[in-house]
Amino acid sequence: MLRDVPFLRLWSGTTASGLATWALPFILGLAVLDRSLTAAGLGIVLAARTAGFVGAVPLGGVLADRYSRRAVVLWAGLAAAVATPLIAVGLGGSMPLMALASAVVGAGQGACRPAFQALTAEVVDEPRRQQANAAMTLAVRVTTLLGPGLAALLATVIDVAGLVLATALLWLVAALVPPRGGTVGGGTRDRARFVAEFADGVREARRHPWFLAGLGALTAVIATGYSATAVVLPLVSRDRYGTEAVLAGALTAYTAGALAGALLVARWRPRARGWAALAGLGCYGVAPLSLLLPVHPAVVFAAYLVAGVGIELFNVPWFTAIQREVEPAKLARVSSLDFLLSYGLAPVGLALIAPAVDAFGVTAVLGGCAVVCFLAPAAAALVPGSRRFH
Repeated sequence: MLRDVPFLRLWSGTTASGLATWALPFILGLAVLDRSLTAAGLGIVLAARTAGFVGAVPLGGVLADRYSRRAVVLWAGLAAAVATPLIAVGLGGSMPLMALASAVVGAGQGACRPAFQALTAEVVDEPRRQQANAAMTLAVRVTTLLGPGLAALLATVIDVAGLVLATALLWLVAALVPPRGGTVGGGTRDRARFVAEFADGVREARRHPWFLAGLGALTAVIATGYSATAVVLPLVSRDRYGTEAVLAGALTAYTAGALAGALLVARWRPRARGWAALAGLGCYGVAPLSLLLPVHPAVVFAAYLVAGVGIELFNVPWFTAIQREVEPAKLARVSSLDFLLSYGLAPVGLALIAPAVDAFGVTAVLGGCAVVCFLAPAAAALVPGSRRFH
């Protein structure tokens, strides 16, 4: 795939946007360590970025179907590139400026996501899309695995403001490098109202029962299993094992598993691809399950490795199926609905897990989340069309 120049340009753009998205919270975390930003300030900045993302995802989906997907990527990436230096300017000085700039960066990120999904369907022919999606997720996982060490190393010679500015350059790559799309799904160019156009995308989504079922399962797993482990894993690492090494090891195992899963699914074509993908999604339940009992750390690492493999066994066929099955002129809107519900609502789950732990205890919350992670994909598999995502 990387010998295909148009795809290489698309891959470079999506990788740059993913790296910029991942890097900003980590870099601002370094700012907390050097006391140029408070922990509360970090929370405000990241919340503003999330709000911008959630607000822009549906808008980006409508615009990417109404106009050129390449143009939406261009302007969204440029907006994020222009706003990012303002975060550096406000660092240690103006919190309102940082929050506003972060909201714009989040909006650029949100508008890019459905546009990139639709652009992939234009640039890559259908038989190679699963391999293309696997290549993209591989790039994201590699940067997630190696990024913290690289950022920490650069922080010894570049200050935090300089690292923030480096993410602006990544957004420029995301804006300028991707190729023009093909003729697939040119989109409608009428001036219909935004709500009506987005509702048209929702109607297209409802035409595919397997999509609604899979999206419901994905949202449930992220809102419960992912949120529970994100909040509880640091506590378990500290209180049960007395070391941060379990936290670091589990997250590394998860990323390594996701890399292995992406490599596997790049070539694997099971006959019941939908059921295989949903089974992979259900594997995330072993992560909260491993935190229930005082097991050896190796068991926790193994559980997170399995969860990482499973999430990519779901993600890659899921994106590929959406690109294959959804009407091309409505692909970006359906993709925006996917991102809006699955990842856009993730902060709600994160916000509710800590109060739930206080009210019901860690054991009840982890056990309940594990059950949801197992049962939600199983229920989705019973919906017509889920066997093959078709």
